[in-house]
Amino acid sequence: MKKNEATRKLVIEQLRKTPIVEAACQKAGISRMTYYRWKEDDKEFAKQAEEAILDGHKLVNDLAESQLIGAVKDRNLPAIMYWLRNHHPGYANKLKIEHSIEDETLTPEQEAVVREALRLAALNPAELTNSNQEQYEGNNNPGAHGSDDQGQASPSGDN
Repeated sequence: MKKNEATRKLVIEQLRKTPIVEAACQKAGISRMTYYRWKEDDKEFAKQAEEAILDGHKLVNDLAESQLIGAVKDRNLPAIMYWLRNHHPGYANKLKIEHSIEDETLTPEQEAVVREALRLAALNPAELTNSNQEQYEGNNNPGAHGSDDQGQASPSGDN
């Protein structure tokens, strides 16, 4: 086995133990630049490295969870609170929203606007014809009733 292949295998082993590229490269005696060049040039190495990093993350997660459980057993209150907040729905962080609605009745004009908006929302954009668009824009654009913003007559002559 070539030295290069042995070093690549060592990098993969190190990534499984500690999923940090810099640490794995130092233990294997190579630079990060070499590692990334190998990843670029060798797709199989790249695949193995990514799998090793995922395995390493799982290992670190297991170690951290084991330490957390140990802290809970040692009656460490912050650890207990952390565990409960993240593993028990009764202790999870919650956002409580309170609001009261007074009985507000819409005016006939507001009801008409809501009905039209709901009707338009149900249409596909292709079904929205120019006359529908003009009607909608005319109802919702106060400047569209015969004059522009400077009070001059509109091109349609409506004054």
